[in-house]
Amino acid sequence: MAWWSRLLGRRGSAPRAGSSDPSPRAERGESSAHLAEFARTKVGVEAYLEPATNDTGLTLLLITTDGEWTRRRVPDAATARRFAQDLAMPFYDVNFTGYPQRMRDYNARQRAAEKARRRRP
Repeated sequence: MAWWSRLLGRRGSAPRAGSSDPSPRAERGESSAHLAEFARTKVGVEAYLEPATNDTGLTLLLITTDGEWTRRRVPDAATARRFAQDLAMPFYDVNFTGYPQRMRDYNARQRAAEKARRRRP
């Protein structure tokens, strides 16, 4: 169905000059740099592999000891595991362990703080 490629654009084609869309390789590099910086600047970081969903692909979630977290897409589970091993952090699969309570507590604190900020004049 050639009309799909005309309608949606060609797969694998390079971004047009001046386009702000990063290439998949550049996006992976930015994600890796973000995750590495997060792990380097925080205390007690653990890695959690999240399964792919309808909206996002496979993701790697990093959680600190106080529950602060960040997530980025990863190409596959082996890459995520290697990333965690290279940074010497524990690696878990959310399908088996679930999310840690400290992450839920952190999210609840953030929601409460945001609600309090909205109430102030």
